Amino acid sequence: MMNPQEHKTVFICADHGLALVYFLQTDVVKTMLERGMRIVVLTDDGVTDKVREKFGQPNLFFEGLRLEKLKDYFHQESYNRQYWLHFLRWMGGSDRVNTTAIDSHLRQMEHETSRKGKLLLPFIKSYIRLLRKSAAARKRLVRQQTRFTPRIYADLFEKYSPALVIAGTSGWRLDRYLLREAAQNGIETCMAVIGWDNPSSYRLPGAPLQWANCWSAVQKQELTAGADWQSERVHVGGIPTYDGYFRKTWQLSREEYFKLHGLDPQRKLLSFACSFVTFSPNYQDVEALVHLVTEDTLDEPCQLLIRLHPNHFMKGSLYEQEADRIRELIRDKAHVHLVEPVALGGDLGFYSGEDMPEKSSMMAWSDVFLTVYSTMVVETAIHNRPVISVCIDAPGGWNKPEKFDLSLSEIGQWPTHERFRDAGAGRVVYDSHQLREAINLYLREPQTDAAERKQFILDECTFTDGSAGRRSGEYFSELAERAVRHPGPVYQFDP
Repeated sequence: MMNPQEHKTVFICADHGLALVYFLQTDVVKTMLERGMRIVVLTDDGVTDKVREKFGQPNLFFEGLRLEKLKDYFHQESYNRQYWLHFLRWMGGSDRVNTTAIDSHLRQMEHETSRKGKLLLPFIKSYIRLLRKSAAARKRLVRQQTRFTPRIYADLFEKYSPALVIAGTSGWRLDRYLLREAAQNGIETCMAVIGWDNPSSYRLPGAPLQWANCWSAVQKQELTAGADWQSERVHVGGIPTYDGYFRKTWQLSREEYFKLHGLDPQRKLLSFACSFVTFSPNYQDVEALVHLVTEDTLDEPCQLLIRLHPNHFMKGSLYEQEADRIRELIRDKAHVHLVEPVALGGDLGFYSGEDMPEKSSMMAWSDVFLTVYSTMVVETAIHNRPVISVCIDAPGGWNKPEKFDLSLSEIGQWPTHERFRDAGAGRVVYDSHQLREAINLYLREPQTDAAERKQFILDECTFTDGSAGRRSGEYFSELAERAVRHPGPVYQFDP
């Protein structure tokens, strides 16, 4: 057992590829180590050795998250109760903030749930209405779920004696079990907001937490008004993951990038990043762009780069079938190219730090960047490139009676989508004619909306000088330095 007096020890839960980027490929962990912290990163068991080999250094340790044990516990210990508690947390945030995103997921549940689930839903919806109006009911729900706390990490808590546990969500994923066990042991916990839409798309914490580090004042308001966080416990540290964009750390030269994908340096580059495939196909957007490029109907000769979404690699899914359709559509098409995101392996998904040079260079050298309101509208605005959100509706959606469909034209009021639209940081199009006109506008006048893009990233990212990693690392270090071991369980927002 290590001497806890040597260094303050911090557990970091990195159960997702983007969490590894946030903590390890920025100044976050670097700053914490410089402040004298001992860091233990818990990540997917299947890649722990690979991550240790890449990032290992003095006072930085790596352990497996034991994800299979967590999954077994979830499915074997009162599964139905845990399942519905998770759903209530997801849907049950205060209606003092925009709920359109989570309302869409509620509609999906109504459509896709089992027969037994449909019988339960009237009671579930009634409870959701109560939760959205009552802070007391929300607090009871957050406390109630702590009864499901397996002691899966007891040996690690004994071995390292951490002062603080940090996770990339507030227990919205399987990280909830680590956070609950920490709280039960009297150890303070903290959330780092990694995803742009996380505070608006997920609501109540899945475990007791005391501290949060978010991107912006907007996210802070979503946490305080939507999920009852105390303002003084939410720190605005910016988004460390994007420091590399601001510094151009990952960016390849135009010549290198074009050579990598066999692109024509004489043609304008359009890039389309697939997104939002859970509710709607992207195929119709891709098809419209392919026709514009291959039929040379734009004002200037163009080429198209299509980036698949991580969900396109879910084996046996509709999304995988869509990826195959896209591959077939562009087969033998001149000036149309495909990019596939890189996977680290295990359960980390196709969100990888290995992919950052690809993403950064694609955005930096696109003459026009297109997507469906994905987080990449923010990332592309950082690169000061024109952005178009393509919301062409798919006739019949997925054309599967059992699958819930949501038209792309309906999603403009989701919180992050609404902010993009209100900021005027790009254009939104609903048919191929509008798509052609918007692309031609940006090809003629690429600085159109540049001032709006600049203000947009200030509003969403706060710090645009590449300092977010340092600021966030300093905040986490300060929390650990002043943290005390509580004599009993630590509950939500307890002082």
